[in-house]
Amino acid sequence: MKFIEASRYYFEQAAKVLDLGPRLTRQLVVPMRELKVELTVPLDSGDSATFVGFRIQHDDSRGPMKGGIRYHPSVDPDEVIALASLMTWKTAVVDLPYGGAKGGVNCDPRTLSPAELQRLTRKLVDRMHEVIGPNLDSPAPDMGTNAQTMAWIVDQYSNYHGWTPAVVTGKPIELGGSQGREAATGRGVLFALEAYLADNDRVVRGAEVAIQGFGNVGSWAARLLAEQGARIVAVSDVTGATWNAKGIDVAALMKHVGATKGIIGFTGGEPIAPADVLTCRCEVLVPAALEGQLTAANANGVQAQIIVEGANGPTTPEADEVFRKRGITVIPDIYANAGGVTVSYFEWVQNIQQYRWTEERVNQELRTRMIQAWADLKAHSGKALDLRQAAFQLAVTRVAKATLLRS
Repeated sequence: MKFIEASRYYFEQAAKVLDLGPRLTRQLVVPMRELKVELTVPLDSGDSATFVGFRIQHDDSRGPMKGGIRYHPSVDPDEVIALASLMTWKTAVVDLPYGGAKGGVNCDPRTLSPAELQRLTRKLVDRMHEVIGPNLDSPAPDMGTNAQTMAWIVDQYSNYHGWTPAVVTGKPIELGGSQGREAATGRGVLFALEAYLADNDRVVRGAEVAIQGFGNVGSWAARLLAEQGARIVAVSDVTGATWNAKGIDVAALMKHVGATKGIIGFTGGEPIAPADVLTCRCEVLVPAALEGQLTAANANGVQAQIIVEGANGPTTPEADEVFRKRGITVIPDIYANAGGVTVSYFEWVQNIQQYRWTEERVNQELRTRMIQAWADLKAHSGKALDLRQAAFQLAVTRVAKATLLRS
């Protein structure tokens, strides 16, 4: 099943149970706006290259739209539409006054110099500045983009509209970024796991955790979980993977990755195949890489009893069914990785108010929001519903009500 089909599958399940009817169901499926742009930029070599960029604005019934910009070779319209719709449901689950959007450029940022990435980013803003803004659609970093990318966007957007830091979130602190934003998605993963374990009279300390992906989300999740006493037994990235039953020294791994740009060659564990991280012996699995990683082909091999989705859409519906039958708990992406968009909201609020919060306040507000969202999620779940079904029903209910009230 394709990623876009999987994302619609979960929505359609919820829409059917909620009896939305064909008109409202279609209204909530079809994106409000789809933008596709040509981006021709000069290269350092003197040649030029043309890339294709996308911005999908899915829904604005609950407020301005929000969603990252991804630079990756896999970016295509279907992927971006699916991710935009997930942002709609994610912001609704944690009850942010946002709708969903997503953007991307089909490119490999690892092959582009910083100067080439800057020219590409500024050209993207040239093509879409009229349809983004603090009260329209506020992008953020995603795979292949970072705070520097957001700085370029702020600067280029301000060339057209004047100084407007709230046009994006995930910016450098010096340009109006928020304390705590870089760690926010990983911290949200921690808070989601803590909420689940607390309901079962347990804590994070002592849990064996495997993490697929060691980018922003995976690395921060590893660091924060380890600080709470979890034992990180396996980690992977695109270069390789490592296993250590006694626990990986996360600080040493981060130092190695910072120096070598990959896990491969790390001496603090036993090298294993990256795919084996998903099926290794552990209690908690955090898929924090690309979508569609847990499938019918490997779901029966998963040994974890708890899956916390740090990535967007890492589990296919077929794998979900296997986990449901096996009694494996899946804490779904539209709740578990909502820490990033939540702190992006806090950054947006700070920009609008022109008042900076402390990191302590940001982290406490995030914890409060995640705990409240967990309580809302549990109120919608029960014996007949798993957490993903409950999350989608909660989200779709909120978006549908807003849509009807504005109709």
